[in-house]
Amino acid sequence: MPIAWRDAMSQALYGPDGFFVTGSGPADHFRTSVHASPAFASALLRLIVEVDTALGHPYRLDVVDVGAGRGELLRALVGLAVGVSGEPAHSGRSGLIPPRSGSPETLTPPAAARPSLAERVSFTAVEYAPRPDNLPVEINWTDEIPEGITGMLIATEWLDNVPLDVAVHTEDGWRYVLVDPTSGTETTGGLVSPADNDWLSTWWPHPTSPPRAAQSLTSSDATGESESGFGAARPAQGSSLTARSRPGCPETPHRNHRAEIGRPRDDAWADAIRRIDRGLAVAVDYGHLRDDRPADGTLTGYRGGRQVPPVPDGSADVTAHVAMDSVASAGAAVARCAYSLVSQREALRALGADGGRPPLSLAGSDPAGYVRALAAASAVAELTDPVGLGGHWWLRQPVGIPLDPAVAR
Repeated sequence: MPIAWRDAMSQALYGPDGFFVTGSGPADHFRTSVHASPAFASALLRLIVEVDTALGHPYRLDVVDVGAGRGELLRALVGLAVGVSGEPAHSGRSGLIPPRSGSPETLTPPAAARPSLAERVSFTAVEYAPRPDNLPVEINWTDEIPEGITGMLIATEWLDNVPLDVAVHTEDGWRYVLVDPTSGTETTGGLVSPADNDWLSTWWPHPTSPPRAAQSLTSSDATGESESGFGAARPAQGSSLTARSRPGCPETPHRNHRAEIGRPRDDAWADAIRRIDRGLAVAVDYGHLRDDRPADGTLTGYRGGRQVPPVPDGSADVTAHVAMDSVASAGAAVARCAYSLVSQREALRALGADGGRPPLSLAGSDPAGYVRALAAASAVAELTDPVGLGGHWWLRQPVGIPLDPAVAR
């Protein structure tokens, strides 16, 4: 029986047998910046240190990872945080998990009495899946974004999996697209609600000229094609997994003008911002802006390291690119602060990850060091490649703290 895409995605991704709730985790199905290189976590740690400084080094510094997968990013940050202070990390109330936010102990301490970052930081993973058995004790695990965050909220490829409705433009206006969850077959439903119509008019207007067909990620480099005309994307270099990158829209037959209604994502991001008392929220995702919306949308799937047609039966990731400007506007309205929206390439370079090759002179004086530096540069190069992961957007929304002008616009 056909149902709305938003309902189908919710069940397929987050239901009792949903893709993100059961199984070994998304890392077995697609490749993100977190999986590509430890340089990504290192850059985020530098940003966390900047946020800590802007907050005046509070007794408790929250680092909340929304859509945490199986905790891969926080695992890396737990290890890196030790190196910031040069002191061993401790678990329990005396170490990496200080008193709860809002208690008297969370007031900013004088410099002379200030504990190290490793002693003050509190890591929290937000995910619907059960807590992994081997997760470090330093990481809290919850299925809801906590209230009263003082620190940094990170959402790496979370918004693209917030369920949404799909619409198609017809002679009498925008109508919902319905889908059979078991087969992926689509039909046209009723006219969209007034709220969704307002969102489409503001953020995804129907073009006056014939739309261009969506472009495949690799064009002639596609590894396969299904009967529907869907082109499978090329795996990311050095990995058997496909990176869910910005240009990775599958090619689909043109059927009028389609749109993905991003209003639920605006609401999700705005709600996340409301959970922050002071600090910075960072969303890293692939997306598009109002003047460059794809004519046929971007809905697609990932399973077993390959891009596949989006069938919402729970066996695959179902995702769509994010209307980043709409999301950013919703968050800024809550924070009452300007946001920064730049490419991952720009953001990582501003944080010191430029992917530059080491000098050849190092090969003569320290061959082993040269090889290590070259490998590190190659990993950063993948993160900053503008036609791959480097084309992702970084949305930075400060709440009650100044925004570093190095990345601001």
